[in-house]
Amino acid sequence: MQEEVYHIPVLLQESLDALKIEPAGIYVDCTFGGGGHSRAILEKLGEKGRLIAFDQDADAKQNLPDDPRVLFLPHNFRHLNRFLRLHKISSVNGILADLGVSSHQFDEADRGFSIRFDADLDMRMDTRSELTAAKVLKQYSESELHKLFEQYGEVTNSKTLARTIVANRTTMPMQTIQQFKAAIQGVVKGNPNKYLAQVFQALRIEVNDEMGALKDLLQQIPELLVPDGRVAIITFHSLEDRLVKQFFKQGSFELEEDHPFENRKQVSLLRVITKKPIIPSAEEQKRNSRARSAKLRVAEKI
Repeated sequence: MQEEVYHIPVLLQESLDALKIEPAGIYVDCTFGGGGHSRAILEKLGEKGRLIAFDQDADAKQNLPDDPRVLFLPHNFRHLNRFLRLHKISSVNGILADLGVSSHQFDEADRGFSIRFDADLDMRMDTRSELTAAKVLKQYSESELHKLFEQYGEVTNSKTLARTIVANRTTMPMQTIQQFKAAIQGVVKGNPNKYLAQVFQALRIEVNDEMGALKDLLQQIPELLVPDGRVAIITFHSLEDRLVKQFFKQGSFELEEDHPFENRKQVSLLRVITKKPIIPSAEEQKRNSRARSAKLRVAEKI
């Protein structure tokens, strides 16, 4: 399967520049996907360099280059430290994560990621996990659905949408994409494609616990990086970007509060390299529409 068809890597040159790759270093690509970023890293590594590629999607393994310097780990990047230690790796020179869903996942109809097809409402990146989008719609309470559509999809009428799902799910099936579209047809606002894309995004983030996985990843990075080692993370959602920005700056996810009697300031082990996120050029956005919302943030181990 060709990587160009599978997924076009976003902010490729910018990511490579950010990592300041050392030929003999050890680098981690947390989201291997089509292998575009990984191949570019390998080109800059020497014989002694190593690349550790994580991807929880079994399909990604088909894109592996035949290269002895690559170790592929078919797991979620939230288990980064655990699997590196299993392979006797205690520290690395650089970590890259592209948090976007691969074009392949959107284009494979039976994965249930895209509003363009009819298929079971699945949306699992790791098909070994239990929770599917259909189960979320069937089992979550009205307040849980409201919260996830509001936070993860920024859906304008998330409360009405949640109420409609709960009211209709006893009489209308919501196992497939078309069934779900029919069940919520009466509350779709504005541009239907944009609205449904936001709804599907919220379900996908919930099914795959994407925010929880990102938090787990971020907390492991300072310990794993060698001094002056770098981390580069590409986000596609304002919530993700906020988490990355906050963690790089403060080393925590809690908002800093001034306290009159004690110093509660968290000290980050990372130095922020990008005061403002790097975004794709106009040319890249024109060439790859899925790059439009991408933001790259970079930090360095102190």
